[in-house]
This record gives sequence, structure tokens and C-alpha cells, in this order.
Amino acid sequence: MTRTVLTAGTRHSALLGIGGYRPRRVVGNAEICRLIDSTEEWIETRSGIVERRFADDDETLLMMAATAAEKALAQAGTTPAEVDLVLVASMSNLVQTPPLAVRVAHELGAGAAAGVDLSAACAGFCHALAMASDAVRAGSARRVLVVGAERMTDIVEPTDRTISFLFADGAGAVVVGDSDTPGIGPVVRRAYGAHSEALRMTAPWATADGAASERPWMRMDGRRVFRWAMDEVAPALARTVGEAGLTPAELGAFVPHQANLRMIELMTERLGLTGATAVSRDVVRSGNTSAASIPLALEALLASQEASTGDTALLVGFGAGLNFASQVVVLP
Repeated sequence: MTRTVLTAGTRHSALLGIGGYRPRRVVGNAEICRLIDSTEEWIETRSGIVERRFADDDETLLMMAATAAEKALAQAGTTPAEVDLVLVASMSNLVQTPPLAVRVAHELGAGAAAGVDLSAACAGFCHALAMASDAVRAGSARRVLVVGAERMTDIVEPTDRTISFLFADGAGAVVVGDSDTPGIGPVVRRAYGAHSEALRMTAPWATADGAASERPWMRMDGRRVFRWAMDEVAPALARTVGEAGLTPAELGAFVPHQANLRMIELMTERLGLTGATAVSRDVVRSGNTSAASIPLALEALLASQEASTGDTALLVGFGAGLNFASQVVVLP
């Protein structure tokens, strides 16, 4: 559904291109069940996931992020030299410094770009997208590359029956640039620190001594996160749509964080969306790729032609913190 979106100020920002990288290795539920006490049917019923992608050793965060970024730049018709800022959202980068964004910029040949990493877990991409839009609208950047990249298999314990079947690897990227018409609506976001223990690491990396038993792993209270998402995030989606000057019925697409299929279906139902709105269900084949899930889902939705250039799409990322961010965009 072709529309524009409301925004404040006189400068406008828009998505100019999208790109993604999915690791070569496809991992079905049968393979997961070899490591955990479960069945293929249980995993699919609980999460909706049938398969996911796991990165091989050569598919590093840098390699995946840079490859996705190259595709986004090509689609946008933007050269690396034109990029003013690179923002990379990731919760699985095990190298604290140098920033991954700086390495991505160098890998691409974006020698004039600044680089900043962002850690906001599964909400990271939407937070970074809002920052990119603000930079363009404020005039401090004309082209911003936003990347979500994850190797969740590095921080999720393979034998953890509660979450190991959920998470996966991959990278997605978008180019944000100046536009004659508004293409990225106002961001709605909030953090709920009282729930911070619901999704956490077992220990700081400083406590790791190299032994497998001491390595920090991610842990999640799935029920608590689910309740929070339904109680706090879902009601905020109507507000996000309203601030963009639209109604849910006018959305061309809904692209939520690909946490699990049940969450996606319930959010779709609460928004009152019908078959006229394309809903991303990329989680079925890609699993939960945290900060990479929304750009990967956007790319898949456009490739499948379920959504088209000019359609308005509601995005929402939510996760550890607990925190969320959402906005409406016009698809490139």
C-alpha cells in the first residue's frame, strides 16, 4: 500500500536499499534434537521454526555484515565513498574494540565514514534506524549504513533446551539517505529495566577462564519476555502507526522482530491486521537472528513480492533490557 508517513521538521529521510546475508549451513530441527531432549514437533509447535542458519568459522560477523552492506549499497545506488556514518547493531560481538562498525567501513572502502557500534539486543536495528534517520534529518549525514549482524551461536549454549532451538546467525543492512518526501516515521521506544534479568548473560566475560563450564552463556525467561511483549510492546504498535499518520488498515506490511511465530501471530491479531497487510514470518526458515532479524525479514518480504516498493511497513524490535523500538517506513 503506497503511502507517505508523517514526520517533524523540513528535512526527510528514507530507506534507499536493503541487503542481507544468510549463512550457508541450513540446520533443521532434527539436528537440534541431537543435542537437546526434544522432538521436531515440539520445537515447531512452540516456536514455529522449521530450520535456521548457523555460520561456519569463515562466516564471521565482519564478513556477514560487510556482505549484507555491499548488497544494500548496490540496491541503493550508493558508493562506499558516499557513506558518512556506519551504525552496526549486535549483541553477539565478542570483540569489544575496535568497533565492528569501523571494521565494516574499512572493509567496504568507506574511508570518509564514522563508525559506531550499538548494543540493544533484538531491538538494536530499530534503535539504529531511528538514529540514522535523525542524523540525516539533522543534516549531520547524507548517507548512513545501518547493519544488524549476529552470530547467536557464539553466545547460546548448544545444549540449552530452553532457547538453543530459537537462535541463529545472519546479517542484514539498509541504507538511509535524504529524501524529497518522508520515508521513516517517528520512533516509539522504551526500556523496562525492572525486567532486565529476564534475558541476560550468566556472568561477565571477565570471569571466563577458558574452561567450557565457565564460559558465559545467554539465558532467557521466555514466559516473562512473552508476557512483557504482549502487555507493553503490542499496545505501543498502534501508537507507532498513529504517529506516522496512518491506521493499521493502511499498512502494506508488518515486520516484527522474528522472535517466534506465536508472538508474531498474536501481535498481528491485536493490531487487527487482515490479509491485505503482508506479515513477515521469516522466523520459520531463519530462526531468531536478534538484531539481524528485521532487515533480513524485509529483504525476504520484498524478494517474495509479498510487499512492494512504496508500501508502508511497521517495524518493531524488542528484547533484552527489556526494551523495544518501533517505526513505520516506506519500503525502497
